[in-house]
Amino acid sequence: MKRDPISPYFDIKTDAEGQEYMEVYLEGIALLRLVLSNKGTAFTEDERVALGLDGLLPPQVNTLEQQVERVYRGFLREPDPIAKYQYLRALQERAETLFYALLERHLEEMMPIIYTPTVGQAVQQFSHLYQSPRGLSFSPLNIDRASGVVRNFPWNDVRMIVATDSSAILGIGDQGYGGLAIAIGKLAIYTIGGGVNPFHTMPVKLDVGTDRLELLNDEFYLGVRQRRLRGERYLAFLDKFVKAIHGRWPRAVIQWEDLSKDVAFTVLERYRKQLPSFNDDIQGTGAVALAGLLSASRLKGETLSEQRIVILGAGAGGIGVAWAITQGLLREGLSPEEARDRVCVLDSRGLLVEGRSFEPYKQPFVQPRKNIADWRIANDIPTLLETIEHTRATALLGLSGQTGAFNHPVVQAMTRNAARPIIFPLSNPTSACEALPEDILDWSEGRAIIAAGSPFPDVERDGQLYPVGQGNNAFIFPGLGFGTILAECREVTDAMVLEAAYALAEYTAAAHLKAGRIYPPISELREVSIRVAVRVITQALAEGSATKTDLAKRDLDAYLRARFWKPRYLPIVRGDHTAMIDHPGYP
Repeated sequence: MKRDPISPYFDIKTDAEGQEYMEVYLEGIALLRLVLSNKGTAFTEDERVALGLDGLLPPQVNTLEQQVERVYRGFLREPDPIAKYQYLRALQERAETLFYALLERHLEEMMPIIYTPTVGQAVQQFSHLYQSPRGLSFSPLNIDRASGVVRNFPWNDVRMIVATDSSAILGIGDQGYGGLAIAIGKLAIYTIGGGVNPFHTMPVKLDVGTDRLELLNDEFYLGVRQRRLRGERYLAFLDKFVKAIHGRWPRAVIQWEDLSKDVAFTVLERYRKQLPSFNDDIQGTGAVALAGLLSASRLKGETLSEQRIVILGAGAGGIGVAWAITQGLLREGLSPEEARDRVCVLDSRGLLVEGRSFEPYKQPFVQPRKNIADWRIANDIPTLLETIEHTRATALLGLSGQTGAFNHPVVQAMTRNAARPIIFPLSNPTSACEALPEDILDWSEGRAIIAAGSPFPDVERDGQLYPVGQGNNAFIFPGLGFGTILAECREVTDAMVLEAAYALAEYTAAAHLKAGRIYPPISELREVSIRVAVRVITQALAEGSATKTDLAKRDLDAYLRARFWKPRYLPIVRGDHTAMIDHPGYP
């Protein structure tokens, strides 16, 4: 069956010997400006002559490996993280295959630059740092033309979209148009960490306005200058966006990113059955926290159901973590009531307990008033310290964005409850972390099992090295998305998300638990993503979400590895440029 080219500008084809090559419908300087076909100094002499590039490049022909070494040295010369971020973004917009080849070889070093914590700075400075367009932007100015807007995007088969309205970026809140940097960074991780072909990805900014006055008053601000849409106007905006996306790319998966807690749960439930979609802040955070808690429990020689868990933070991330842990407790045989009693969630006012007013999404995690009837507390609502003391908590997880919330008395209380307390300050970026790992180890006399949301070095104390795991959502979402794409799922179900968590926990147990690590190093992200994707597809086949049912007969591990995109240069030949004209995206 004939298919459309990947883009109106190029396509990937296979020759008689089964070797892939790129057929391009541009030539000369235009070809050098198309980031996914630009090989720069790696164009061969024959290609340069055939494609109108003769004389436009330096005479020396380089290999991809030589180019990687050159741009890596340039990266090292940049003076600070935000300059390194800009260097990598400029490279991505100039020569995308080279960008991913560089990440592949230096992933652990560059992950904190393209993702948290540095991406938080890039978001805040986005309008001032802006150089090149990427992805699609929808705003009140063009949402009624959404069906036309999607035709402007140059990829004909988009499979993975990260869409943000920037209302709750990391721990820094409403960042207006700048949130597009998060979507760009997440998709880079989908590609280099999850094998998703960049020809099938698209970042999206849902620019519904901002309530941050310093942005609205900034002369260089690039977003729409209006207050945020809310309520029915906001949902009507998203309805038009989803309809347009599904109309052009019916197999696309949407990852909802950094939506505020006021709408995150509503958006997830509204659209998850219309097209495959998930919320990384709710489900990805929940899955990665559950995996870490399973590993930490196993490290102690205990089960999850033996833990008593306190979660500080009741936004999308905190409630997502509470949901995932509760599901884990149910899986170990606890009743719903027993599971609820083991998981205590606090918001900015204190423990979620009967008698308070709540947003609906918090309701499943409200403690009955009878559960605290015999607690000795200063006021009507228990504080974090009081909750830890009275529940005899063995695990404490932070998703509050409250710097320093896990102070000395809090950590000391945890050490009175358990020989090896589990303490995860998971808030991002680093500036919003509930406590520094070195302080937690100091206050717990080296007894705490620690994971953080941002990357921290292992801590040396009294001549011993203590591992600090990174509870990074990147261990979940790339594999979850990759599996969903390849199985062409109708829906991303809760069971698929939970299988991702267990895949991560089992990988960690097999490869790293003996060394005291509860998360793998980032350098193993690609291997983790394959394991996650296998489990996701297996679950999708079992419950009927997968439409590619023939995958049930395949060796999924081999199937995924064969389709895992890797950065490499293909031979390039000139195609018939008239093939461009009749395709969406042609100007």
